[in-house]
Amino acid sequence: MITSIVLIKTAVDRVPEVAERIAALEGVSEVYSVTGPHDLIALVRVRQHEDLAEVIPARISKIPGVTSTETHIAFRTYSQHDLEAAFAIGLDS
Repeated sequence: MITSIVLIKTAVDRVPEVAERIAALEGVSEVYSVTGPHDLIALVRVRQHEDLAEVIPARISKIPGVTSTETHIAFRTYSQHDLEAAFAIGLDS
């Protein structure tokens, strides 16, 4: 699974609508409304690198109200949830 973090700038008056449309796209697992220079952060999870092109420039970038995107591809995932699950293997509850 390939995970990318997409930083999104939107028209200020369209943030909620844009976030809902992005969240409804296949391949988008989560969308966060955030403070700072970007308005939204979307987590995109796909099986192949080629699929990123279908989700990000072909769909997210074309949603009315999206003014720009910046994509970061994750090399490795570190998660407290993953660590807890790994340490729980074999433990009786």
